[in-house]
Amino acid sequence: MYPTHAIETRNASAEGGADGALKPSFLEAVMLVERVHRRFLDVVKDELDRLRRADVNSVQAVLLYNIGDSELSAGELKSRGYYLGSNVSYNIKKLTEAGFLVQERSLQDRRSIRIRLTTAGRQVAAIVANLYERNARTLGEVGVLDATDLKQMTTALQRLDRFWDDQIRYRM
Repeated sequence: MYPTHAIETRNASAEGGADGALKPSFLEAVMLVERVHRRFLDVVKDELDRLRRADVNSVQAVLLYNIGDSELSAGELKSRGYYLGSNVSYNIKKLTEAGFLVQERSLQDRRSIRIRLTTAGRQVAAIVANLYERNARTLGEVGVLDATDLKQMTTALQRLDRFWDDQIRYRM
């Protein structure tokens, strides 16, 4: 239970105090992060559709890109990428069945399954890599964002990520 003064302080902040001024921007930023991620997945889907690649979806294509030349476990893959609304284990299973991934038991720890790309998986990863390259080049050409904008945005997102990590870790 919160002490009465804590509730009053929170209510005052939410109504427009110094901290209350952050709330609208904070909420918009959180919604934008999710929307931008979904929009990026739509861009990947559009690219796959253009190339007539119906054998893999956008989340799976990004997952393949994030594996790249590595050999890693599902847990390591989860920590590398952000798979909003997706089940990484399910996608690994589907990608293995479709011939994009190979799963093998680790020689060091027989309980651990290691995954790596097949030739078909590397082809899809290359599609996403080319899309990233084209988008980065076009951003500069069109003047939507420059390197300074992206660095500032990345710094702000890293700070927000650390803040939420602390919230979870220290139960703040």
